Amino acid sequence: MSMPATANTDITSAIAEAQARFTAANPNSQAQLEKASKVLPGGNTRTVLFYPPFPLTMTKGEGCHLWDLDGHQYIDFLGEYTAGLYGHSNPIIRAALDNALDNGIVMGGQNRAEADLGAAIVARFPAIDRVRFTNSGTEANLMAVSAARAFTERPNVMVMSGGYHGSVFYFAPGGSPLNAPFPFVMGTYNDVEACRALIREQGADLACVIVEPMQGGGGCIQATPEFLTMLREETESSGALLIFDEVMTSRLGPGGLQGLTGIMPDLTSLGKYVGGGMSFGAFGGRSDIIDRFDPRREGAWPHAGTFNNNVLTMNAGLAGLTKIYTGDLAESFNARGDMLRQTLNGLADKHRAALQFTGRGSMMAVHFRRGEIRNVEAAMEGRNELRPLLHMDLVAQGIYPAARGMFTLSLAHTEDSFAALEAAVEEFLISRSSLLGA
Repeated sequence: MSMPATANTDITSAIAEAQARFTAANPNSQAQLEKASKVLPGGNTRTVLFYPPFPLTMTKGEGCHLWDLDGHQYIDFLGEYTAGLYGHSNPIIRAALDNALDNGIVMGGQNRAEADLGAAIVARFPAIDRVRFTNSGTEANLMAVSAARAFTERPNVMVMSGGYHGSVFYFAPGGSPLNAPFPFVMGTYNDVEACRALIREQGADLACVIVEPMQGGGGCIQATPEFLTMLREETESSGALLIFDEVMTSRLGPGGLQGLTGIMPDLTSLGKYVGGGMSFGAFGGRSDIIDRFDPRREGAWPHAGTFNNNVLTMNAGLAGLTKIYTGDLAESFNARGDMLRQTLNGLADKHRAALQFTGRGSMMAVHFRRGEIRNVEAAMEGRNELRPLLHMDLVAQGIYPAARGMFTLSLAHTEDSFAALEAAVEEFLISRSSLLGA
């Protein structure tokens, strides 16, 4: 798709024009939302997938491509918010699912694949001695935090502004009235001294610190080594546990970011791609903590969940980790992502635009400002009202990112896919130059 001529008198008018063009091009998606709205609030069951004027309804995925209800084809750079690592219809994943289906899917017992997937996870992630499965990253984080509170016999949970640990652990500015009712203590991401002081102030009331080694939903903002090192030292000194939420970041290296940084948490949560594209979550860590779930122990902690070990997820996840996403591939794949991000930032510099892509490896996000971005507070200083315009313009060119400006790569992307994204971003930088500023 090519961009039509645009009017750039002001941001509001430009967005209105882009949305009108989008509406005219997608009548079937609009009708589908109206139909869905009769039974679903706003026609939606995943808030993150909604954007004005209405979200596209997708009907097919193959490789790195998606097709919508109106027949348009897109290169998928949303990547199911990092869960779509393997692209669409990967033949190895498909074969694993077909094999599982052939043998029955709800058998109410242990299955061999769960132990094999557990072994693959323990071998891959250095801070995980034992692991338990859940149905989502949200559930994994709920269990990890609950385990930390039970293990330490302490109440308080320290989180970071801008953090996202699932639908009931949402700490964007303003928070959420639906957050789990834990006694939370809020720190500022990458603020070493303020967070150090807060941990010391909490003392024996602090059960754990849960942190993303790179914030995903917060805008792909990396934690500094100094920040993570301080968290490790201070929690160890105070008797609190350190939890790394690697639901997203586990894809960034052979052993996640804990492997790349060498900083070992007490507990780790996983999700997204590790289930091979199926619904998945896991939490694991030190054996003296996780072994408290051993049902052979007197006073063992209970942990149920009908689909924790469902055979579709276990087989798909095992195939993905052992047959596709090897340690070597994780390194080369994320190196390609680093190069793509550098190229996009080079285009922004070339056109003197107040825009940058942050992130690491196969995850990145766009921010409409220059200068270092260390936390969500700094990210909010940019002209983020431009994000809907970028989203509409990229969709018009056959590029499908997250509406909030997040881009996630899949193994199905080719160099041609990257070139298409680069061309679309450059077209935006040129056509919207008067709105972007320097």
